Amino acid sequence: MGGSVASVSKKAAALRAAAEPGAGIAAVVSRGGRPDLARPRLAAVTAPTLLIVGGHDKVMLDLNRRAQAELRCENELAVVPGATHLFEEPGTLEAAARLAQDWFISHLAHGLAR
Repeated sequence: MGGSVASVSKKAAALRAAAEPGAGIAAVVSRGGRPDLARPRLAAVTAPTLLIVGGHDKVMLDLNRRAQAELRCENELAVVPGATHLFEEPGTLEAAARLAQDWFISHLAHGLAR
C-alpha cells in the first residue's frame, strides 16, 4: 500500500485513482487544485484524504469544501494561513509539506498494520 500526493489539476487524477477498487492507495494528500474534476468519483474514494488549500485562495477553498462534502472516506481540509494558490509566500509551502508528512506518517502506518 502506498500514498498519493498531487497538486493543481493532477489532484483530480489522484482522487480518481484512489476511487478505483484494489488501487492499493492507503492515503491521499491534495494541495490546491481542482477537485471538482473528479466529482463523479469522489464518493468512491476509500483512502483517507487530506485536502490542503491556501487561506487566501478563496476559489480553491470553495471548490475543496464542496469536494470534501462529497467524500465518504476519512478526510480533512487543512487551510494554510497566508497562502495563495501556488503557496509562494514565505513558509507556506513548508507548512503544507509538514501537513502532508504528518498525514502520510499517520495513515500509511495504519495501512501497513492492516
